[in-house]
Amino acid sequence: MKLFKRYKSSGLTIVELLIAIAIIGILSGIAIPIYAGYVENARVQTALADIRSISLVIEGFRNDRSSLPTSLADINYATFLDPWGNPYRYLNIQTSPPPPIGLLRKDRFVVPINTDYDLYSMGKDGQSAPALTAQKSRDDIIRANDGGYIGPAAGY
Repeated sequence: MKLFKRYKSSGLTIVELLIAIAIIGILSGIAIPIYAGYVENARVQTALADIRSISLVIEGFRNDRSSLPTSLADINYATFLDPWGNPYRYLNIQTSPPPPIGLLRKDRFVVPINTDYDLYSMGKDGQSAPALTAQKSRDDIIRANDGGYIGPAAGY
């Protein structure tokens, strides 16, 4: 006669569950930042493409009317939002009288980055300053050198 009966367990023990949860936590700790970086890169690329296409529309407006639009509303882009949900910023530099020098986007030498118009996205933080060296402007996606450069302000 047997004194102890053996029961066959068909479930997981607490230790096995804890190990499984730890593995899932480690994998998600690695995957989530990689995914967030991918999403941010996709937003930057979308902003670059948007600025290129808006620039083409502005150039078409200039060719048709021999002047630049006074605002993005003139080309039906006033409500167009960047990938972070903020409106794109536009400033016609060739207006008469010209805008105050303090409004123009400037490089690290405090020289305006465009001679025709400024067009940019305020980036992830939704803030910007005229100087590209300002912390608020580092994540902006800009058009500079009269369209010769379109990219992050930090890379200009």
